[in-house]
Amino acid sequence: MSATPGAASQRIFVSGMLRGRTAMVTGGGSGIGLATALEFARLGANVAICGRTAEKLEQARATLAEVAADAAHERGDTIGDVIYATPCDIREPEQIERFVRDTRERFGNIDILVNNAGGQFAAPAQSISAKGFAAVVRNNLEGTFFVTREVATQAMIPAQGGRIINITANVYRGFPGMVHTGAARAGVENMTMTLAVEWSRYGILVNAVAPGIIRSSGTDRYPPAIFEHAITQVPLRRAGTVEEVAAAVTFLASPAAQYITGAILRLDGALSLRGDAFPM
Repeated sequence: MSATPGAASQRIFVSGMLRGRTAMVTGGGSGIGLATALEFARLGANVAICGRTAEKLEQARATLAEVAADAAHERGDTIGDVIYATPCDIREPEQIERFVRDTRERFGNIDILVNNAGGQFAAPAQSISAKGFAAVVRNNLEGTFFVTREVATQAMIPAQGGRIINITANVYRGFPGMVHTGAARAGVENMTMTLAVEWSRYGILVNAVAPGIIRSSGTDRYPPAIFEHAITQVPLRRAGTVEEVAAAVTFLASPAAQYITGAILRLDGALSLRGDAFPM
């Protein structure tokens, strides 16, 4: 049986599966983050998203609220205000502390955290400045740790439970052309495994999803010729979709994944086992 690309999460998970849970998604205004937030909203969760662009977040909030309302109507549920969206720079611990505090005040505890926010630029290693390297590491690695620590200390450790899913990248065999983000994402993967062990005593499950070539608002910024070349290197001969990534994240947040922690799920059509993603 073959799956239809882009429809991976449709009706696989039972509507209402996450009813009463609160999910926080960083970088939730577009791309993988928004697709994941939409799936959580459809499944009945309270959803808090953040990003750096207020206008984009407001558009996402309206869409999420509509999806949540439609899904609740289909289930026969009555819901209130279950979506929260606010600007937050994950590089700034003070802003993170406020975002986490405000989310808890609105919804109670935080049960699921998806660390999706990040960013990078393509460049050969010798051309990356000290400032550029530090900026990418600060965003992708330090920012992920700051959010994770804040959610854990404010919510998950006191509650003795929670799910943390980190979105990384296909860095299994290095990341030529993006050494800064490769180093940062590898750090996040090590952090994932480390915290899975450290926080197991609190019932917190920590995993990561490592997408390969995914069609999204993020990859739309790359030159089309480079992106199309990358697809030819994928054994499945197609790019993935943001919905397929969201389905993998949702699985790790679901009751079906209660004994999975410290795992790095590569979602790349076997690209990590074969060819180079981008031409050097």
